[in-house]
Amino acid sequence: MPTSKTQKIINDLTEQIESGALAPGDQLPSTAALRAQYGVSVTVVRGAVSWLKAKGLVQGHPGLGVFVVEHEK
Repeated sequence: MPTSKTQKIINDLTEQIESGALAPGDQLPSTAALRAQYGVSVTVVRGAVSWLKAKGLVQGHPGLGVFVVEHEK
C-alpha cells in the first residue's frame, strides 16, 4: 500500500524524534524548508505537523516555530 505524502513526512519526523536526531527543544525545519525538502504543498506539511502536535511529539509556539517536546522512550 503506498504511503501518502503526509504520512511520509510524519514517519520521517517521528523517526528523527525517536532516534534523537531531533532532541527535545530542537526546532523543526520551517514549513518552507519542509515543502522544499519533500516537494509538497503547504497543506501537506501543515497536516503532518498537526498530526505530530496531536500526538504530543511537538508543540507550536506562535512567532517562534514548532519544537520537539520531552518524550518517553
